[in-house]
Amino acid sequence: MTKPARKQRLSVYLDPAVMNRLAEHAARRDQSRSLIAEAAIESFLSPDAAERQEAAITKRLDQVDRRMTRLERDVGISVEMLAVFVRFWLATTPTLPEPAAQAARAKAGERYDAFITALGRRLAKGPKLRQEISEDATMSNRLNELSDSRE
Repeated sequence: MTKPARKQRLSVYLDPAVMNRLAEHAARRDQSRSLIAEAAIESFLSPDAAERQEAAITKRLDQVDRRMTRLERDVGISVEMLAVFVRFWLATTPTLPEPAAQAARAKAGERYDAFITALGRRLAKGPKLRQEISEDATMSNRLNELSDSRE
């Protein structure tokens, strides 16, 4: 009968933080640090390690892609909202004679400060425009469906 091959000793130097994490992980699993280290090295050296890393990277890239898509949507909504507002404002605001224009400029500073304060409050705690738009669109679609079904 032949004896099984004896494990070989390897001495490595680990950063104290890594050593602490290794010790904590081994304690949680009720296994030796040596066994945990051996499993980690085997996993790192196995041929499918590259595939797992690629899968993890692909997953992260997909998440980034979804976030970018939402960001593009939000920026598009912001640009359209600004364009609609400017068009509406230009179409409905008459030019003022000079004495009234001076008073309007003075009042504009106060109104701008109030606008900035309200915007800050809304950004800090209020619902986001994209939430309101999707909720408004959903509600509008439901109302349209109800009115169509009654006809």
